[in-house]
Amino acid sequence: MAALWRRRERLLGVLGLCRTVRALSGKNEYDLLVIGGGSGGLACAKEAAQFGRQVAVLDYVEPSPQGTKWGLGGTCVNVGCIPKKLMHQAALLGSALKDAQHYGWNIAQPVHHTWSVMAQAVQNYVKSLNWGHRVQLQDKKVKYFNMKGSFSDPHTVRGLTKAGKETIVTAENIVIATGGRPKYPMHIAGALEYGITSDDLFWLKESPGKTLVVGASYVSLECAGFLTGIGLDTTVMMRSIPLRGFDQQMASLVTEHMESYGTKFLKRCFPTKVEKLESSRLQVTWKNTDLGTEETDSFDTVMWAVGRAPDTETLNLETVGVKTNSETGKIIVDASEATSVPHIYAVGDITEGRPELTPTAIAAGKLLAQRLFGQSSELMDYDNVPTTVFTPLEYGCVGLSEEAAVQCYGSDNIEMVCLREREQRILGLHFIGPNAGEVIQGFALGIKCGATYPQLMKTVGIHPTCAEEITKLHITKRSGLDATVTGC
Repeated sequence: MAALWRRRERLLGVLGLCRTVRALSGKNEYDLLVIGGGSGGLACAKEAAQFGRQVAVLDYVEPSPQGTKWGLGGTCVNVGCIPKKLMHQAALLGSALKDAQHYGWNIAQPVHHTWSVMAQAVQNYVKSLNWGHRVQLQDKKVKYFNMKGSFSDPHTVRGLTKAGKETIVTAENIVIATGGRPKYPMHIAGALEYGITSDDLFWLKESPGKTLVVGASYVSLECAGFLTGIGLDTTVMMRSIPLRGFDQQMASLVTEHMESYGTKFLKRCFPTKVEKLESSRLQVTWKNTDLGTEETDSFDTVMWAVGRAPDTETLNLETVGVKTNSETGKIIVDASEATSVPHIYAVGDITEGRPELTPTAIAAGKLLAQRLFGQSSELMDYDNVPTTVFTPLEYGCVGLSEEAAVQCYGSDNIEMVCLREREQRILGLHFIGPNAGEVIQGFALGIKCGATYPQLMKTVGIHPTCAEEITKLHITKRSGLDATVTGC
């Protein structure tokens, strides 16, 4: 009987029948298959397993063009939030050491930073998180495949290992959570050959040295900020405005502080080519649009931070009919994270119109699993999601920027990013200062609950703190008065 079964399996393989398990048993192997082992995908998989369902995760990291690769956990754990925050903390500690002498500490100046020590500690911590995710999946009986997945049909995914071994997996429901990867400006000569991205920076064993960061995104400013903070000669090249989509008054304050902190800015400039010199340094040529001139300088490292692209290339979405936005490449989903194909869903950075934030991906993934298997009907609420840009002086915000509030409600109806009429509901709250993330996290609850300006004014501040300044906001732009704080 066993020999007969093996002969039948071989025959099915020869015929190329993808639906092996379903054809033989009449059902799918798994209740849920998640493609992508990042924040959203893992959260969805683990939540579904809580309901006693058969769950599997496929995850595979394609090495960056520079050959960098990492383990389970996605962008946030490996090349995003976690290593970024740790290196930001390293820079803050350096600033504290410089300040310490003014508080009576006898510390020899100048202080020096050793990249390799920091990098090794960060990388070891990240690897511990990779292992932790593996253990969690095992504990929750979630099957983990270290494979690259592509659709064969709406219920079948073909998994391929690095060695080329193929596994066919079938599932009743499939969630796509493959996230995104940094873009390279392919039209710029030398960009791909000689440049790196945030996929590489955190895994460098040696210091990047004198660094040019190209881009005006939060990724660009955060990385440039901590590189400056640990003592490296760092320049940011921006073609247009910084922090597009964020409140522009606050974005200007962020970059102004960075300049005073030591980061150089090449504004309204764009690179045209990158060449490798005999000294192994990289010579960058760029155009200054204000002056109409062409300029050059040499750097040890050129890092591109010019946006991210959805990681959909190998998924074979067109075969099963999953619709994407033709301009962005992101997957189109409805309010329930459903794609254009029944039983196929998507969460996180891969989806069109969603915030590219770890906490929203996690929350959306959990809620999706609860709707699929836990008889819940609760949808993810993407309004008033707080976030923070971890530049040297942090910028935290929740709700609308002033520009967005004016666009939605008109300038005559807005005061301090609050509605002027009736109860003066707060539409947006923006804070620049130390520990901005910690400050905004607390106020975000109030904003989510519909906090009004009068309620904020009735809130007693904690003294002396930076956060208490929010409870004392009474001078507006429209008043024309000076808002400079001169005392307690």
